[in-house]
Amino acid sequence: MSKPTPLVNMQVPWEEALRAVVGPEALLTDPEKLMVYECDALTLEKKIPQAVVLPASVEEVAEVVRICAVHKLPIIPRGAGTSLSGAVLAVDGGITICLSRMQKVLEVDFENRRALVEAGCVNAWITRAVQSKGLFYAPDPSSQFACTLGGNVATNSGGPHTLKYGVTTNHVLGYEMVLPDGEIVWLGTTPDGGEDQDGLDLRGAGIGSEGMFGIVTRVLVKLVPKPQVFKTFLAVFETVEDASRTVGDIIKAGIVPGALEMMDQLITRAIEEAYHFGFPLDAGALLIIELDGAEAGMDAQVQQVEAICNQNEAREIRLAQSEEERTQLWKCRKRAFGAIGRISPNYLTQDGVVPRSKLPAIMDFIRQTSEKVGLRIPNVFHAGDGNIHPLILFDERDPDEVKRAVQAGEEILEKCLEMGGSVSGEHGIGVEKVDFMAKQFTKADLQAMLDVRQVFDPEQRCNPDKMFPTSKRCADFMIRKQAPA
Repeated sequence: MSKPTPLVNMQVPWEEALRAVVGPEALLTDPEKLMVYECDALTLEKKIPQAVVLPASVEEVAEVVRICAVHKLPIIPRGAGTSLSGAVLAVDGGITICLSRMQKVLEVDFENRRALVEAGCVNAWITRAVQSKGLFYAPDPSSQFACTLGGNVATNSGGPHTLKYGVTTNHVLGYEMVLPDGEIVWLGTTPDGGEDQDGLDLRGAGIGSEGMFGIVTRVLVKLVPKPQVFKTFLAVFETVEDASRTVGDIIKAGIVPGALEMMDQLITRAIEEAYHFGFPLDAGALLIIELDGAEAGMDAQVQQVEAICNQNEAREIRLAQSEEERTQLWKCRKRAFGAIGRISPNYLTQDGVVPRSKLPAIMDFIRQTSEKVGLRIPNVFHAGDGNIHPLILFDERDPDEVKRAVQAGEEILEKCLEMGGSVSGEHGIGVEKVDFMAKQFTKADLQAMLDVRQVFDPEQRCNPDKMFPTSKRCADFMIRKQAPA
């Protein structure tokens, strides 16, 4: 770890000290510029930070963090701001440390199938850097053309293809982190192939900690060989129930697709209006089923999947006839949230999880909730994982619609817990779901999590007011919910 500079003391104002470290162009204090950082993709919650710092190296990150530690300033790590739970909200002010300038693929080790990247590297850029050698980086959030690796680590991001390949924690070998006191540590496998510690899996503990342990600066990721062949289906069903049964039957048959996604009629119409793929607008539900792997034996799997779809009353089964058609289909799926802008000013999305056998029941509950609150709720989600994504459509200019949208989201998450599921499959808890933590976990569970956090951040200055129901954010949120509209 490098030595602190003379800037790290109370005699030098924090603005002056930060400016000296990163340069005047990389310190934002103007209110108009700070508005860009007032929220993430959860636009219902907004708070402007005291300043935004854009460091260009781990050394600058560490120095910035030390200055904030001396001045007792909260620090909020931020990547591209694509998170959907308010994970980068500056609840009580503080300094947002944005890693967007640290975006390089630093090294690629083709022989050992791994790559070292900076935290601000965009997810899709990793595959772009290695695909010529027949490799790819498997976790693929729908925002993969914008979201960054530091944020992926913070929320343990998933995506359509993690049904087969696993989420971020299954593909991160190790990472560098700047702790809240400015110390630089490495957790997990180091770039030279060594392990930094024995015993506890600190690497795993930090993945999914939502930036509350420190600031991730470099990540060592695992690369995966590209499958020999892809077979990508679009299966058309009259009802969500038929499509849901198909999902369960495919998994029960021992087939693990690369991806298994569902879209209901409302989201299908929005996507078709935006991108003109040729989706049938009168279908109750569509499944995107992608098989991948060795060419040997693939035809038998294709026949089995087609038979299962037909057994569940599929009215049409289309098989992508080219790589171009497959790519276009996936582009439409991953742009689904963007297509909502054509039919609604705002949306609130949840990412609860239910057992696959409960998919028909939760979809029926979402339909009932939509009717109850008088708001449209299209659905596009990772059906193979039971990871739902209802998009509650509303207009934030109407306070009553906002209230009903929040109510619908909470009732859906309550139902997920009632069905034996979880309140988050990949978006994280952030500020949005803090009051659900006490419903999903016991007091002992929560205390154990807080104890682990205390080891990394004794002063709780690193991304404060997130995740835990004891936070100030939770208290503020409950007061807001109870206030008259």
